[in-house]
Amino acid sequence: MMLSRAKPAVGRGVQPTDKKKKKGRKIPKLEELLSKRDFTGAITLLEFKRHVGEEEEDTNLWIGYCAFHLGDYKRALEEYENATKEENCNSEVWVNLACTYFFLGMYKQAEAAGFKASKSRLQNRLLFHLAHKFNDEKKLMSFHQNLQDVTEDQLSLASIHYMRSHYQEAIDIYKRILLDNREYLALNVYVALCYYKLDYYDVSQEVLAVYLQQIPDSTIALNLKACNHFRLYNGRAAEAELKSLMDNASSSFEFAKELIRHNLVVFRGGEGALQVLPPLVDVIPEARLNLVIYYLRQDDVQEAYNLIKDLEPTTPQEYILKGVVNAALGQEMGSRDHMKIAQQFFQLVGGSASECDTIPGRQCMASCFFLLKQFDDVLIYLNSFKSYFYNDDIFNFNYAQAKAATGNTSEGEEAFLLIQNIMNKKPRLAWELYLKMETSGESFSLLQLIANDCYKMGQFYYSAKAFDVLERLDPNPEYWEGKRGACVGIFQMIVAGREPKETLREVLHLLRSTGNTQVEYMIRIMKKWAKENRVPI
Repeated sequence: MMLSRAKPAVGRGVQPTDKKKKKGRKIPKLEELLSKRDFTGAITLLEFKRHVGEEEEDTNLWIGYCAFHLGDYKRALEEYENATKEENCNSEVWVNLACTYFFLGMYKQAEAAGFKASKSRLQNRLLFHLAHKFNDEKKLMSFHQNLQDVTEDQLSLASIHYMRSHYQEAIDIYKRILLDNREYLALNVYVALCYYKLDYYDVSQEVLAVYLQQIPDSTIALNLKACNHFRLYNGRAAEAELKSLMDNASSSFEFAKELIRHNLVVFRGGEGALQVLPPLVDVIPEARLNLVIYYLRQDDVQEAYNLIKDLEPTTPQEYILKGVVNAALGQEMGSRDHMKIAQQFFQLVGGSASECDTIPGRQCMASCFFLLKQFDDVLIYLNSFKSYFYNDDIFNFNYAQAKAATGNTSEGEEAFLLIQNIMNKKPRLAWELYLKMETSGESFSLLQLIANDCYKMGQFYYSAKAFDVLERLDPNPEYWEGKRGACVGIFQMIVAGREPKETLREVLHLLRSTGNTQVEYMIRIMKKWAKENRVPI
């Protein structure tokens, strides 16, 4: 997008030296600033010259160019649009304007401006990407044929391969370019990202390390490293990788701030999802998918369906998630239509050449046959990756059901006994199971499970009851802290209208059974609220 710059209208001979000026700081030339990629400095210089009346030819185009490279696309748009209104507008302006529209997500305007530009490799690359955005295969292939064996065109082709989930093809292009251009360090990040998408997280880390050795504060690279840690270890390890980045926020951090906020929600298991994800749904593609996952985990299947029903899936992850949502809604509503849609989505993924040998692909085929009630086939697929999910409660639950459905009840029972923790939002049944048990080490363990798991799931009523019994059996300060938190949780739900007001009487009873000094203050607050809201206690 570089424009040819006219030479300044000054004499070419040697200029007399001003000794006073020589002692002061030398004003840098535009070419020097651009060569150093100091676009902020370049804009400052250009605006200063414009202000003092020393504006040069194409100043607005250079400001647009610098603003574009700083990511200030609105400013670039303003300069380029003004340039198109001038007489004898340079045709290169149109392709620059089109690129700016593209980065602002204004694809129709980008296409219109692109076709006004003179033919060039940049114009072809732009229209190539727009054809992908519009899902126009005919145009895509037409512009594909115009690509040449030059670095810029091949990088453009690699990016399209990446966006179409052809990760190995993208890797091949990047590696070929890197062989001849070792100095193109950023390509290591692209290769690492492709390996991440292929689930080769260790390989991704190795490739990424090459770049981070040279550019240790890269926001994009550190974010990818955090994502690899999330897959390899856990959310806490992933968040630790981003800590230094957030503590030393720079302009590059600002550039990717929304992406990092999105990823932190994922790393923290959905914490803050409703505050962070909705505004990003049309900005970061994964935001919609992660918000759907959040709603599914909250058992809000209808909201998950509303968010994904109009999404045309293009990646295996989108097909899988749309299948899961339709299956959940079908079971909730008793809808055979939704179940059939889910079965078709699972079959599409599981039967595809790219996914049939992957674990997600085999899970999809197992789900497909599960919905068709062909349990012998379900077990064929579940057995193929059983060793990877020995301690996975959800896998063992499904495996046990399939075994029982085929008449193999003994193995089904074994699988059920492996289940440690199934959150089904039925705490009353767990509490009734405890009440039927005789006092023993096993009943004590069940009490601890009810107390802690109900607390995690926001089922504070039964959590408080369990912690109350635990506290009476063993005066451990941790049991009081758990009971205190659960009682506060119930009170909050009563105030919010999500728990019957009558429950407050039992909460007060549970609190009075404790000798802790904090109790009186809590009781006083609750009684004051009850009086103000005329709640009998």
